[in-house]
Amino acid sequence: MKFFVDTADLSDIKELAATGLLDGVTTNPSLVAKSGHSNFIELIREIAAIVEGPVSAEVASTAFEPMMAEARTLSKIADNIAVKVPLTPAGLKVCKALSEDGIMVNVTLCFSAAQAILAAKAGASFVSPFVGRLDDIGQSGMELISDICSIYAAYPDFSTEVLVASVRSPMHVVEAAKMGADVATIPPNVIRQLFGHPLTDKGLAQFVEDWKKTGQTIPVS
Repeated sequence: MKFFVDTADLSDIKELAATGLLDGVTTNPSLVAKSGHSNFIELIREIAAIVEGPVSAEVASTAFEPMMAEARTLSKIADNIAVKVPLTPAGLKVCKALSEDGIMVNVTLCFSAAQAILAAKAGASFVSPFVGRLDDIGQSGMELISDICSIYAAYPDFSTEVLVASVRSPMHVVEAAKMGADVATIPPNVIRQLFGHPLTDKGLAQFVEDWKKTGQTIPVS
């Protein structure tokens, strides 16, 4: 499974990219607004320079023609840009045109298996089902991931990757991995939670204490 970080915060992206465990970045208008950055294009350019993998940058318009124009602008920022479009008729029309030109497209705001089928047929590089938001309204986000993975596996011609979005906890990541999802886009705080386990902390503390008792050091050059 690939890990994308779901943020527009440059400091978080730099820190997580330095671990070598980060495969890409996803942004959206809400995350850009939260970042406080005043120049969206420059922000995306900076992010794309930090990570080698796909960087999702979302269009702002909802109608086909202005969405298409924005998508063309975003795709030219860097070679690793994935243009992010909503799962609407206009968005899928843009997706089809861009994908035919070899441009990566992330179709976002997916909430049903039927929508995911349309995204795959439109040639999307990624489809982003929002598991947390489904959980919030009493539906099973992980059940949707299971359904999409099963459908895509039945059709080898579908090349769209399942990108699990709206991740709220490490268990969302683990369950998605067990189902065979291709990517999870994860908020920085949840990525950091993946490292943690009380037995790891306890074991490390014991190792450190026992090493002190030996009175030894490991020579470094």
